[in-house]
Amino acid sequence: MAQDTNPYMGIIPAPVSVKKAVGEFILSQQTVIQADTPDNRAVVFFKSFLANKLAYNKPVTTGNGSSVNTIYLTSAGTDNLPAEGYRLTITPQRITIAGKGAGLFYGIQSLIQLFPVERAGVAKLPAVEIEDYPRFGYRGSMLDVCRHFFSVEFVKKYIDILAAYKINTFHWHLTDDQGWRIEIKKYPKLTQIASQRAQTVVGNYHDRTPQQYDNTPYGGFYTQEQIKDVIKYAADRYITIVPEIEMPGHAQAALAAYPELSCEPDRTYKVAETWGVFNDVYCPSEKTFAFLQEVLSEVIDLFPSKYIHIGGDEVPKEAWKKSAFCQKLIKSLKLKDEHGLQSYFIQRMEKFVNSKGRSIIGWDEILEGGLAPNATVMSWRGEAGGISAAQQNHDVIMTPGSNGLYLDHAQGKLYQEPVGIGGYSPLEKTYSYNPTPGALTPEQQKYIKGVQANLWTEYIATEGKVEYMVLPRILALAEVAWSPLANKNFKDFSEVRLPQHFAWLDRNNYNYRVPPAIGAKDTIIFAPQFTVDLKSPVAGAKIYYTIDDYSPRETDLIYDLPATYNVPADQYRMLQTMVVTPSGKRSLVTKAVIYNRTPLAPVANFQGTIPGVKYQVYSGTFGNTSRIESVSLLDSGVTKTFSPLAFKKVTKNFGVVYNGYIRIDTDGVYGFSTQSTDGSVLLIDDQPVVDNDGRHNLYEQGGAVPLQKGFHKLTLRYFNIGSSSILKVFMTIPGKPKGEVSPESLFN
Repeated sequence: MAQDTNPYMGIIPAPVSVKKAVGEFILSQQTVIQADTPDNRAVVFFKSFLANKLAYNKPVTTGNGSSVNTIYLTSAGTDNLPAEGYRLTITPQRITIAGKGAGLFYGIQSLIQLFPVERAGVAKLPAVEIEDYPRFGYRGSMLDVCRHFFSVEFVKKYIDILAAYKINTFHWHLTDDQGWRIEIKKYPKLTQIASQRAQTVVGNYHDRTPQQYDNTPYGGFYTQEQIKDVIKYAADRYITIVPEIEMPGHAQAALAAYPELSCEPDRTYKVAETWGVFNDVYCPSEKTFAFLQEVLSEVIDLFPSKYIHIGGDEVPKEAWKKSAFCQKLIKSLKLKDEHGLQSYFIQRMEKFVNSKGRSIIGWDEILEGGLAPNATVMSWRGEAGGISAAQQNHDVIMTPGSNGLYLDHAQGKLYQEPVGIGGYSPLEKTYSYNPTPGALTPEQQKYIKGVQANLWTEYIATEGKVEYMVLPRILALAEVAWSPLANKNFKDFSEVRLPQHFAWLDRNNYNYRVPPAIGAKDTIIFAPQFTVDLKSPVAGAKIYYTIDDYSPRETDLIYDLPATYNVPADQYRMLQTMVVTPSGKRSLVTKAVIYNRTPLAPVANFQGTIPGVKYQVYSGTFGNTSRIESVSLLDSGVTKTFSPLAFKKVTKNFGVVYNGYIRIDTDGVYGFSTQSTDGSVLLIDDQPVVDNDGRHNLYEQGGAVPLQKGFHKLTLRYFNIGSSSILKVFMTIPGKPKGEVSPESLFN
């Protein structure tokens, strides 16, 4: 039997159960739509979709769906479905969507994904039976509007994407050092002063000394009426909004408006103009608690969410250590230290929130000094905080930045991506995350209530960039949060289903990161011929390619069918590809170099008696490895490993060139790769084999070369800028798995 190449009908996130059937339902102006409750918000949403998609404007009537050519929306027969679950049944005669509350809405979303991308007078929908429900009850996405502010219209557009992919929680980060974004009527200075900063740092401030600023005032906030409007808009799409009011840290904007809430009330504070962690925090005084309680009272009156997020992260203790008031309070409360004082602060605020019938969520720092009794922990500094909280029988939302859930991290090499905070979280990393750590027992895993992705906006000033950073990774999050583990398959997700979703995003004017052609990659290989065998990652997009060393553009060859090219002896060809979508968006250019060389012969008259390789270190800030030797030599010596950590202790920014010989024990094609923070290039017998150059985050790049038995010259060039310095060199020996180059194989 042939394997089903589209087992989930193209639906994202992958449903629990899909049973395909024969035939199709034709939706036209003659179709009748019936519902148990025509004014149900899910039904109203579907009617609006049909009006926009098919110009279908007939009223929804009550009925039991027994007529031919009918769409029936009902809650009947769903008592045994898990929460938010639905059944979608399509036959040539009728469509039935059965679900309660959000379940009915999610069934409609799955049906919508089966519609053709193009607008038309009719829609042909394949016969199928789907039963579906979510893996986690909390499926969240956070948008930071403090560092950069986004309009109500854009927030609604963001919510539209969440709703389309069954994400049910929008975490709205509303206050921080760089801006207070919510109107609080009792404290008007929060919008008059705290919502405005005088200027903003330019670019990634870690890259520049001194820092540069744009000299442009920046601000914005949401009125309470606007917030009510957004809350209703989200609720109509079964999305709960969780507001975040930061405390006791990230308070500099609030202190600029009300300095009396600090431990140094006579100081003048200003709204932060750069990013980072600041020592200006709330003082745990009665005045502060009264202020925050009154703020939260207005917030709670606005937001119906069960949860109120109170931050609790990145709280420097310097101000408290210097404060006589704080030190006296620590003693009077018999606390251990300032961490205990933070726990007191959080627990006191939790009691107030609980008194209003709500519960708090806090970042995992709220574990420090003792966890508030009823708090839910949002684990962002890896999984350790979430594991600890679950072991203490506290609810947990997993959102570890190191596991692909910080969507402000780069999706490719830094120098090829828009300016950002750094990090590396490609689509596959986000997709592969499992929110239930194996370190927890099955009973403890029940405290993992869900998963969330976060978008911090220090370096994201435009709506288009927000969309670029979240799309398509938010779709990967959706599958992490909704689909059973057994149904997850990255190849199916990225190569079978995602191309149609990209086409929908492209047609509906969303910005997104266009991936390279499926089958194209940056590499170096040795072969007498190569075949261009590609697939478009975006349905309807064109793939342009060149083999003449020039970057591809719309004037070049269009990929249609596989084509094979010969490479003459001792020559090379460079295959470069680029994807251009129907709306004109472009992917990055991929570059594969194909050499036709006979296996490289070993060097003559080298005995390999001295272990290790020679190195030369140069101090300087480089953009690529070719410039390393343009400055003065700092140090030289011999080493048995490629670890650059010792050089980092001597100079912050450096380049190093390793020269030596590698012993090859048998003839064959050997794979090599380098994994490095910033650029690395590997040559064997002066032949480029790995090109991982340029400034970038931790990234692995590979190549392959045919080698004869014996010793071969090895040259490795590497440079590093900034705090992290990682360099690893891997080799794949024919017939064996990949591993790091063995020190025993290196000589000079």
